[in-house]
Amino acid sequence: MPEHVIIAGAGIVGVSAGIWLRRMGQAEVTIIDRLAPGEGTSHGNAGVLAACSVAPVTAPGLVRKAPGMLANPDFPLFVKWGYFPKLVPWLLKYLSNANDSDTRRISKGLTEIVADTVAQHKSLVADTGAQDWVNDCDYSFAYANRAAFDGDAYTWGLRHDAGFVPELREGAEVREYEPNLSSDVGLLATMKDHGYIRDPGGYVKALAKVFEALGGKIIQAEIKDFDLTDDKITSVQTNAGTMPCDRAILATGVWSKPLMKKLGLSIPIETERGYHIIFEDATGGPSHPIMVASGKFVATPMAAGLRCAGVVEFGGLEAGASKSALDLLRKHTKSAFPGLKATGEVEWLGHRPAPSDSLPLIGQVRGSGVYTAFGHHHIGLTGGPKTGRIVAGLVADQPVNSDLAAFDPMRFG
Repeated sequence: MPEHVIIAGAGIVGVSAGIWLRRMGQAEVTIIDRLAPGEGTSHGNAGVLAACSVAPVTAPGLVRKAPGMLANPDFPLFVKWGYFPKLVPWLLKYLSNANDSDTRRISKGLTEIVADTVAQHKSLVADTGAQDWVNDCDYSFAYANRAAFDGDAYTWGLRHDAGFVPELREGAEVREYEPNLSSDVGLLATMKDHGYIRDPGGYVKALAKVFEALGGKIIQAEIKDFDLTDDKITSVQTNAGTMPCDRAILATGVWSKPLMKKLGLSIPIETERGYHIIFEDATGGPSHPIMVASGKFVATPMAAGLRCAGVVEFGGLEAGASKSALDLLRKHTKSAFPGLKATGEVEWLGHRPAPSDSLPLIGQVRGSGVYTAFGHHHIGLTGGPKTGRIVAGLVADQPVNSDLAAFDPMRFG
């Protein structure tokens, strides 16, 4: 076993890896992040343990459809055009995967990470006192009608191939199951055996306490660089000083890109900005998580109220939130749940880490002792515990019962 493992990143992946390393007998494990646990991207997701999320955005036909999506004011795709020249190299690589062969290859990789998510989360919290954070639920997809559902036949085919077959409800059955949905919703496709977290940020904070109770250490600092001797890591450089280690796990989402450059690798990864609005103490919303297909957002009942999360925006890490994106999310929410009432609203913007092939990077960089565990795009909370378990096993030299070839961090050259 290594003497000291440093984990960069206190989100769901980093904290999960820390817990599993301590359980595997790793003597010294330190998590370092510029933010407190659960304050970054892990805080702002839709909270769904989306086992059926095996289809990437880059399905066949995306290149043809993209201009129309951008031109449609009701479609939740936004670009800050001043950032567009920086986006182009990544975008070309991303769109090159919008074909049947690559889509099926990517889907197979995603299935490996997400299909058993509920079991992975329950295993992570077992015997910790944190079990109540993980809730079993159905997960539904709301469509205007059968034709709209059939329009997603390719994606549902990928889900079917991964073992996920929905139960369909139409007409009056929709309102019997979810009375608060708009009459504009004529079909629900419901997946059984899913789950959700009622407060993702609170969940990760609770897991961080589990990690500390197991003997792990958390330091709030920013990692600036790695020190390597004979191509082996010996320490990390932070704004709080040098910290020795002989293994490191990089789990800092899109912020991993500059650190990978320190290792000589240029990773085609972009921030896909995502938004959510919490409708505080909401009434008139859904009883379980629902993906509203017309607005491409997920509505999840949470402890603080109804969280509606969605929107795809490309605009880099520095620009502020877009009022138009939040207004559109609000508009789609009120359309899907016309009786929704709330005491207030909380807006949030975060950064999904989007590799050009939609697959996370999991594995060792050369033989350096630096391991990657980032790039989960839309599946961070869903795939975080399994990724953490896998990378902990790699670091601890324990057998990993997964085919990791699709996630090789060296695949970009």
